[in-house]
Amino acid sequence: MTIFKDKLDEEYLTVAETKEILADLEAERADDEDREMRYELARAIEHVNRFATLDAAEAREFVDELLELEKVDEPTAYKIVDLAPRDRDELRAIYAQERYTLDGDELDEILNVVKQYA
Repeated sequence: MTIFKDKLDEEYLTVAETKEILADLEAERADDEDREMRYELARAIEHVNRFATLDAAEAREFVDELLELEKVDEPTAYKIVDLAPRDRDELRAIYAQERYTLDGDELDEILNVVKQYA
């Protein structure tokens, strides 16, 4: 017997956007006394509360600004927003899986955007 699951939709979210969604879900669950919050949900809420440093609107603006740069694609923009690299080495680590490397000017261009939101 084989079970297949189709992926119906996919979108990237920053930790800040996820925090907003989970806060709504947590409030909804709190209103229903009969629904217990699952362990995984509680851990996810704890994680986003600890690591989200921006609000959802700022995070979206940050992603949009990064996407304007030539060497930043959508998945990488979300990684950069969530990880907020502080220097070239941390930024290079994000790009380690890519088939290309960035020169110093390209790294600095991205880091200048990061500094606006850090």
